[in-house]
Formats: sequence, C-alpha cells, structure tokens
Amino acid sequence: MSNRSRPESSPPLPYAKKNMGQHFLRDDKIINGICHDYLAHASAIVEIGSGPGILTRTLARHQKPLLCIEKDSRMREYLDNILTPDQLLIDDALLLDLSQILEQKQFPQENIWLVSNLPYNISVPLLLRFIQIPSITFMTLMIQKEVGERILPAILPKKEQHNGMNSLHALVATWFDIKLKVKVPPGAFVPPPKVDSVVLSFTKRQNPVLPMNSYPSYEAFLRKMFQHRRKQIQSVLRTHYPTEIIQAAFTALNLNLQARAETFNLEKVQLLYKQLEK
Repeated sequence: MSNRSRPESSPPLPYAKKNMGQHFLRDDKIINGICHDYLAHASAIVEIGSGPGILTRTLARHQKPLLCIEKDSRMREYLDNILTPDQLLIDDALLLDLSQILEQKQFPQENIWLVSNLPYNISVPLLLRFIQIPSITFMTLMIQKEVGERILPAILPKKEQHNGMNSLHALVATWFDIKLKVKVPPGAFVPPPKVDSVVLSFTKRQNPVLPMNSYPSYEAFLRKMFQHRRKQIQSVLRTHYPTEIIQAAFTALNLNLQARAETFNLEKVQLLYKQLEK
C-alpha cells in the first residue's frame, strides 16, 4: 500500500480529451462523498478511469488493497506520485478480464468496492461488465444523468416514473440495489460537460431472484421485451415466442395482454422471464 500523499507542487491538470470523455471533478464535497461511500464495508478498492488522481489521492489514504486502471498513458506522471507500481495498470478497462486480474493480485473474493467517474461514452458497457464480476459487492459510479435515469427511474420526475421501466434498470437492479447519492451539475467539472451528472451507489443483492448464470438469457429476454417498450408487450414478444406460450404465461401471472413493457415493475419483469423460459 502507498502512504504517499500528493506533492506540494503537482503538475497542472492535463488537457481533457473529448474522444475519451474526460471531465475532471473539482468539487471537494462530492469527491469526499464518493471516496467514503462504502469505506466502512469494503475489503479492497478498484478505481476505473483514475485520470490525474482526483479521487485516487483520497482512496489511496484508506490503507486498503487498491488497484487503479487508467487508459490514458499521460496520466502516469500524476498517478506515480500517488500509487505504488503494483497499484496502477495503464490499460483499457473495456478490454481487460478484471476478474482474472483481481485473482492474480490475490484480492479478496468479496466486498470489493469499485469506484469510477465513468467516461460517458462507454458508461453502459463498463457497468454491464462490472455487475457480472462476482467479487464486486459495492460500486460508487458517476454517470451522465440521462443514463442514470435509465439505471434508476426513481430519479425521474414523479409523473414520469410510472412509465420508467426499461431493460437497463431491469438488468442491473436484478443483482444490485441502487440508490441516488448526489446530483452533480456541469460546473463541478473541468471542463464542464454539456449535461448534468449523478452519482449512484450500488450494493449487491445477497439473495437475487435470478442467479448470475442466467445473465445471458435474461439480458437477451430484456432486449426483446423492451425493443418497443411503448407497444403492447404481447405483440412485441410474438416475434420471439409462440402465441400460446405468451398467453399461458400472461394467464398464469394474471397480466393484461394489452400491457406495455414500460408499465411493468421489476418483479413482474422477472416473473414473466421465468415463466416464458420454462
């Protein structure tokens, strides 16, 4: 573990690359909130997209096993002042087998806390990789507000929440409990993005309705179900399942055949999946 603190005269922030979705957080209150979110519960910490070390400086002081992954090689000069060599990996998190890396580094097999100011252009693919890693129990993620509203429709205005169900929420919420930690305005970043952001906290469900090995089939089902989420769900599913199977499932669950996918709650989505997969 590194006991190094930030040098007195650290280099100025690097140029933010637009194609990498770089925006550097500068609000100390938000930084502190993110970096202490699951501190009391975590056995180890993984940070994705460390950048120039804005969150890393605080995370490294927690004296827990720490791994930081950063794609932009320019950031090494900043991170080398904070981390030991074994704590830093300059690589693309989208291309890595993170589970394998954590095993190689002999990280704990549970209660790993993943922290990230996610690049907005690849936030969803990264999130879907993270939720499948068995040892990750907690996540604190900065996400574009529009994407955050899909992950957690409760963020939406009250009048829109009843039609907020979507495939991303149904997928992530099946295995993680999700809460809004804080809303983040553009002015909290350098340079400021053109959109608002949110920080979401994720805690793995101890007894999920579906086992993780059902992820591929469940994800495929959700893509079918929510392909046209404002249409009657029976007409959407008819191209994927025999009509008699759909009708039998809806009857067994006492569902309205005219219902639209966006009006379902999480429990009904899961029950319909299990019924159709029989």
